[in-house]
Amino acid sequence: MLNDASILITGGTGSFGKEFIRTVLRTYRPRRVIVYSRDEWKQSEMQSDPDFQDSSVRFFLGDVRDKERLRLAMREVDYVIHAAALKQVPAAEYNPNEFIKTNVNGATNIVEAAISSNVKRVVALSTDKAVNPVNLYGATKLCSDKVFIAANSYAGAGGTTFSVVRYGNVVGSRGSVIPLFQKQRESGKITITNPEMTRFLITLKQGVDFVLKSLDSMVGGELFVPKIPACTVENLANVLAPNAQKDVIGLRPGEKMHEILIPVDEARNVLEFEDFFIIKPVQAFWGNKIGVLGGVSCSEGFQYASNVNCESLSEEQLTRLLADFLPT
Repeated sequence: MLNDASILITGGTGSFGKEFIRTVLRTYRPRRVIVYSRDEWKQSEMQSDPDFQDSSVRFFLGDVRDKERLRLAMREVDYVIHAAALKQVPAAEYNPNEFIKTNVNGATNIVEAAISSNVKRVVALSTDKAVNPVNLYGATKLCSDKVFIAANSYAGAGGTTFSVVRYGNVVGSRGSVIPLFQKQRESGKITITNPEMTRFLITLKQGVDFVLKSLDSMVGGELFVPKIPACTVENLANVLAPNAQKDVIGLRPGEKMHEILIPVDEARNVLEFEDFFIIKPVQAFWGNKIGVLGGVSCSEGFQYASNVNCESLSEEQLTRLLADFLPT
């Protein structure tokens, strides 16, 4: 599908964006791969990286807050992957308007630019924090998810189709607990919020592969959730810093004990597949085609969380998964 296609990635200089572009360049023969981001330094670094020195790669400076700039960038684009967002939970609490402008208004701009530019498909990246949000970042991502799903109503028959992909922590991503433990273990002491806290884990490659799979199979209106394993924070600490002293500090503001990817209240709208779930839209004004993908309806009261209905990783499995992050 991506051979001879034009693809735009917002937030293309981020860890997901770079891995996505590497995968596309390795696997397909795209006509254009457009890196859309607002940081000229990161774009300059990418341009000097041999991985991205391909004739199909274009670098386009712009912010998702700027609808007209997005329209220019999306001319003759076939597919859009929306990975740009403000993500730091504490920063969101102190700067709520900035997160709303990027994560919510930016989502609306992507939708309107994609429809006016006749883009074929758009996949937006979400987060577990959008489920029953307890912080502003999660609330903005929930709004973003709703914006993209509802966008199918405005595109019309045969127009742009929109879907969302939601998953948990990416192993080793910036700001996550794994690089924090790596840094703290050098001092011989790490901080743990709660040993029984659980977290989903997905590798960057798995995330990219799942987005590509979702882009290929989407019909519009789906919220895709991969089946991924989870672990306790205590097991994570034991593997990453086996000899460090562990200081339990309690949950921080905006944190949850367990991550939830599918809440109980949405069970009636969930279809289960072998290695993923689809949450169907509550209202599909544009005509619901999702049933053509198959799947099995989940029972009332179903929940998919890092402590319920998911694979729990042992310390041995974690050791294999986190091989690149272990102490030498």
